[in-house]
Amino acid sequence: MLQCIFLLTDSGEVMLEKQLTGHRVDRSICDWFWDHVLSQGDSFKLMPVIASPTHYLFQIIREGITFLACTQVEMAPLMGIEFLCRVADVLTEYLGGLNEDLIKDNFVIVYELLDEMIDNGFPLTTEPNILREMIAPPNIVSKMLSVVTGNTNNMSETLPGATASCVPWRTTDVKYANNEVYVDLVEEMDATINRDGVLVKCEIYGEVQVNALLSGLPDLTLSFANPSILDDVRFHPCVRFRPWEANQILSFVPPDGQFKLMSYRVKKLKSTPIYVKPQLTSSAGICRINVMVGIRNDPGKIIDSITLQFQLPPCVLSADLSSNHGTVDILTNKTCTWSIGRIPKDKAPALTGTMVLEAGLDCLNVFPTFQLGFRIMGIALSGLQIDKLDLRVVPNRLYKGFRALTRAGEYQVRS
Repeated sequence: MLQCIFLLTDSGEVMLEKQLTGHRVDRSICDWFWDHVLSQGDSFKLMPVIASPTHYLFQIIREGITFLACTQVEMAPLMGIEFLCRVADVLTEYLGGLNEDLIKDNFVIVYELLDEMIDNGFPLTTEPNILREMIAPPNIVSKMLSVVTGNTNNMSETLPGATASCVPWRTTDVKYANNEVYVDLVEEMDATINRDGVLVKCEIYGEVQVNALLSGLPDLTLSFANPSILDDVRFHPCVRFRPWEANQILSFVPPDGQFKLMSYRVKKLKSTPIYVKPQLTSSAGICRINVMVGIRNDPGKIIDSITLQFQLPPCVLSADLSSNHGTVDILTNKTCTWSIGRIPKDKAPALTGTMVLEAGLDCLNVFPTFQLGFRIMGIALSGLQIDKLDLRVVPNRLYKGFRALTRAGEYQVRS
């Protein structure tokens, strides 16, 4: 049972407080939390569950905003973390993004959403489709009416019919002239490559995203050609677990519209599509840098939106960097971004230049870590393949579509 939720800015300011039970949690717990963040740094921020002297704390960070939940009773940690993730996802969908200004401009809607999503500390209604029927999303017209009339209430006067049904995630009496269902495989590749060019870790985090525009109460089954490669699967509440446990088949009645059907990991991949070869040599207070980027394993699809980002070491006073392809930008905080785009066929992109070190330092003593970004449309690098998508009752004019996308996640190359 959660007792309170706080939303903190990246400077530690409490911008929203929601007490969930009759037991009031003092705001001083946020001071204790932020003091430990400042003293222990990023390692403390990465801890999803924290035991304070008086409370158990659950935290997630989204777009610089810390979602902090408190409880004094024993409970499943994953429930607290999952609920905070649901809150962040719903706010992002409702507000069209997530930042401090959006939350402050829509305080009323944020509080109304929290009132419906949790009841006396226990999660209640977390499905965006149902919440939209209960609380109207903000728009320009509603904001103008609230200013003119002084009425800031966005709540519907009637309870959605789906709240009393056996499938509370789906609205009732849905009708479409054309019935369509689209399935997207969206994957992120996390990789770590050491300074010798050896692949230390490579894994895929993926999501199966579905956009279901179907009339009535459809019953779908989705199967994969190679489900055995999947690890750490996590399902939307609409998925029936027994068919997956027995035959690795997803059987579900989908929510109306777009939703995340499942997430998964594919571990211990052996190769990456792009190589990065950094070389840094320094002497007499000057460091020369040469970074080459190219295709290691051609996936058969175009690799675009390639970027390489790294932080100049604190001991670097100035840098003069250039490339034979793309653009190089250095910000005032010493973040260097090399925007490559697509790799040309006639040459390998290279970044070269010099960095001037601070006085009294002959050689570079702190080496940068390079963050690679890329996007590949039309392929899932994990090798996961959709076998078929079936409907138990096939409506007229049914359209099905499948897409795949792979992009870089935490892709690090150490120098």
